[in-house]
Amino acid sequence: MGGRTLLAPNHLPVRPTTDYAKSGLFNILNNRVDFEGLTVLDLFCGAGGITFEFASRGAKEVVAVDRYPDCVRFVQKTAKEFNLTTVRSHKADVFKFLKTPGTAFDIVFADPPFDLTTRPELTDAVLNNNWVKPGGWFILEHPSAEDRLYENSSGETRRYGNCSFTFFQQPH
Repeated sequence: MGGRTLLAPNHLPVRPTTDYAKSGLFNILNNRVDFEGLTVLDLFCGAGGITFEFASRGAKEVVAVDRYPDCVRFVQKTAKEFNLTTVRSHKADVFKFLKTPGTAFDIVFADPPFDLTTRPELTDAVLNNNWVKPGGWFILEHPSAEDRLYENSSGETRRYGNCSFTFFQQPH
């Protein structure tokens, strides 16, 4: 965000994406998307590091979802502080949120807790319920120890230390 590091309060129940991994993610995305005008859904947004990266790069709309009220308040406060009017945050359980009718996004990013055992169900809920526009991307952050789970999927996995991103492109 303009060269400033976003520091979340210690009391938030978050595991922020490392700067190394975030840099790798956005280097990949720089070659795949034009950030200007993108619509983005950030699931399990935590302190909003990914949300604010997309917003600061020109995304038209970034919707951040987390079940923790302190996380949602922090995202709202930070968006206001940096005048990021394209950011909206919602307090909701991600799985319940995904069951509600919504609009499709160019990118859906999910960084669930690493101990979440329902990552396959999350992937199905996003990809099979019109949350990603045709040609758009679903990006799942997960522990690198789980890379083997995605070897035979339609996704492409990139590893950054202990965390990996698997990219799923919605068919046109």
